[in-house]
Amino acid sequence: MSSNYLEFKFKIEPLQPASEILVAELGYLGFESFVEEEDGLTAYIPAEEYEDDLLAGVHILQSEEFQITYSKGEIEQVNWNEEWEKNFSPILVDDICSVRAPFHPEPDTEFDIVIEPKMSFGTGHHATTHMMIQHILKNDWNDKAVLDMGCGTGVLAILASIKGAKFVDAIDIDNWCYQNTLENVERNECDNINVEEGGAELLQGRKYNMILANINRNILLRDLPIYKDCLKKGGNLFLSGFYEEDIPVIKKACLELGLNYIEHIERSNWVAVKFSA
Repeated sequence: MSSNYLEFKFKIEPLQPASEILVAELGYLGFESFVEEEDGLTAYIPAEEYEDDLLAGVHILQSEEFQITYSKGEIEQVNWNEEWEKNFSPILVDDICSVRAPFHPEPDTEFDIVIEPKMSFGTGHHATTHMMIQHILKNDWNDKAVLDMGCGTGVLAILASIKGAKFVDAIDIDNWCYQNTLENVERNECDNINVEEGGAELLQGRKYNMILANINRNILLRDLPIYKDCLKKGGNLFLSGFYEEDIPVIKKACLELGLNYIEHIERSNWVAVKFSA
């Protein structure tokens, strides 16, 4: 698509879950594309669809829980392939796993994941996705039943599949993420990934060796009992989407459910924690 677009650069503190909420609200108002940043979000809307009072309908901008500021600029004749090339650079995790877009050259790495991110969360650029990739690289996934809860682009599910998972259920409540994961699963030729749209209500009666949940603190705390019921004895639960200072409350909730704390990774004050059943 090529036309005049308005570019909004949002600075967000704290970033999650505000960024996810903001994407949902802006998407409803006609914003068509989003780029994750370390400290916020960049959003694009066709100039002809924008009205001066449009953002007055964005509830999270009025919230006292988050500090959100933004600037606005106009871009003429947006070439979205060029925008992705500028804003989505390839990443390398632990020198062995690359995450790139289709227009990037194929790297010489052990694991190579091709992602067309569109509006979905989870390209590997954000600290939480990066750390979850690190956890996957460090652990054995061969012949494991895996759940990727809140799959975003599907990057974690895809890596688990590549690393030998028996099957992966990739679930997201957002339709755009569901559609994007379907596309990325096909792009990476992973035929053992089952992609579903929905929430934790889908998990009743299921059992997994490995569960990945990169969402946010409140949803994780709410759904932890469900994850615990789905986790096989000796299985592992990997959680991210929260800050280092949130570890005590997450750890307490997990210990009360009979889970054992193993370790955590920290990056830019975000953490990804491993528990076992």
